[in-house]
Amino acid sequence: MKFKIFSDQQYLLKSDAVNPNPMLLPFWSNFSETGDYPWMNRHEGYMEIGHTLFDMVPLEEADFAVMPDDWRTVVGELWYSKVNQQAKELYLQFAKKAEEAEKPLIVFFGCDRSDDKVPDLKNAFIFRHSGYRSQKKPRNFIWPSFCEDFVKHYFENQLPIRQKKDKPIIGFCGLTKQDSWKFQFKRIAYYLYILPHWQNRTKCPPFQGHILRNKVLESLKSSDLVETNFVTENKMVFLGQKSSEKRKKSRDEYIENMRSSDYIVCCRGTANFSNRIFETLCCGRIPILIDTDRSLPYDFVVDWKKYCVWIDEKEIPNIGQKVAEFHQNISPKEFVDLQFECRKFWQEWLSAEGFFSKFYLHF
Repeated sequence: MKFKIFSDQQYLLKSDAVNPNPMLLPFWSNFSETGDYPWMNRHEGYMEIGHTLFDMVPLEEADFAVMPDDWRTVVGELWYSKVNQQAKELYLQFAKKAEEAEKPLIVFFGCDRSDDKVPDLKNAFIFRHSGYRSQKKPRNFIWPSFCEDFVKHYFENQLPIRQKKDKPIIGFCGLTKQDSWKFQFKRIAYYLYILPHWQNRTKCPPFQGHILRNKVLESLKSSDLVETNFVTENKMVFLGQKSSEKRKKSRDEYIENMRSSDYIVCCRGTANFSNRIFETLCCGRIPILIDTDRSLPYDFVVDWKKYCVWIDEKEIPNIGQKVAEFHQNISPKEFVDLQFECRKFWQEWLSAEGFFSKFYLHF
């Protein structure tokens, strides 16, 4: 199904840092990302086929009006409470234009946060990265964090298939935090509204998700039923690096951890959300998804449990046994087949081109 869409660059902020939402990139080539880093190519497949999925037309002919920029620009970075009033005014003007034309509005909200409010916009569909299944609102959906094609850019277009061994090898490379009296104090301060930026508080206080990750990893390390392949840091390594060389080094370490593991721990961070699950599926690795009441892209039509070792948060103390049971209950052929299926799932549903090719299902 091909949709007719409308948007307008005059409602973008006048700034070199502005990037319109990915849906519009095939039509606004002046905003194409450039650079030598593979992670800047996450939209390349969609750029090639976008014109076959959508037509950019005048507003009166459109099926949908698409907010030209990500609503994240309005709320700013994760822990900042200052609202960009100029961006908000522009976006509300665009929303009013769509409302006056009686056109449904599509808004993308790329911030990790699931509970920052978007003003009540008439006939709007909101797409967020993060959300709670039990709190899902009508016309609110989850969209993936798009990643570059790891197989194409890092593995020479050959999916690195692993053969089944007696014990599953479980990987993780990323940020964790050990619980301590400092974090206990921060949690208390957070709920008492003592911490700054209290306007932006969420269901999950600072570092709670990273402490949960540590709990998962410690439980797995204590199990003699699995082998672990963990690289942990106490600060953000990849995004926190200003040097492109250091970022590449961190990325290479992350990729190698993915390549040398059978399963990858995918647990929430600050928000109820994880980039890692999309990258894991892209690489044909099997996610160990820690379910924290999480909403996922296309979970209204796709059975995610077919592609994951699904672990409820309450099952974390027994996670080693749960993963080992999953591993023992599939044959060597099924283990290999599942890696291909995970990769195919990412290609057809969660890559930029896959997500937008199925976009009509939301409506």
